[in-house]
Amino acid sequence: MEQDLLALVRGRRGHFQLESGHHGDLWFQLETLCLDTRKIQPFAARLAERLSQYDVDVVCGPLVEGAFIALLVSIELGCNFVYAERFANAKREGLYPVEYHLPSALRSAVQRKRVAIVNDVINAGSAVIGTFSDLQTLDADVVTIAALLALGDSITAFSAGHHIPLELLQRLPNNLWTPSQCPLCAAGQPLEIVSTS
Repeated sequence: MEQDLLALVRGRRGHFQLESGHHGDLWFQLETLCLDTRKIQPFAARLAERLSQYDVDVVCGPLVEGAFIALLVSIELGCNFVYAERFANAKREGLYPVEYHLPSALRSAVQRKRVAIVNDVINAGSAVIGTFSDLQTLDADVVTIAALLALGDSITAFSAGHHIPLELLQRLPNNLWTPSQCPLCAAGQPLEIVSTS
């Protein structure tokens, strides 16, 4: 089943600047993940089964693709669904320059609720970290972070540091570097800034 998940996305190697500001050598084109919902639904059901132990009130997913998976998981769990929108903050420099915020109409839905953050694929964790930060300001109780796939160990360190259980269907090793430590930059390999729009 793990190989089936990877078959739903197109991946390629290169030298990429990720949303978090990190550099990496693997990029997944996640727009195709939910192209055929009949194929992705079994994965969402497996993830929901793992989350059933947390007594979740609300599932929150970062837009865009993560929110689609979160919606499918919320249907399986029979609970509410909200999403966090992506905002570039021009004042923030360095790593994690992007913020995620719930729309104003949904903010009260998570207050003092047990919330699961659900994403599609987590790499450096920019979308999850941004969503978590906004949920904290809303007095939400984030009881778990979950995803179909994690690349590398960044999200493991984040979840452990915040004492939040992490539920993943699959994990793959991955290279992730700060710009100053990137060996691809040092080798002169051209950098591709990947757009999510």
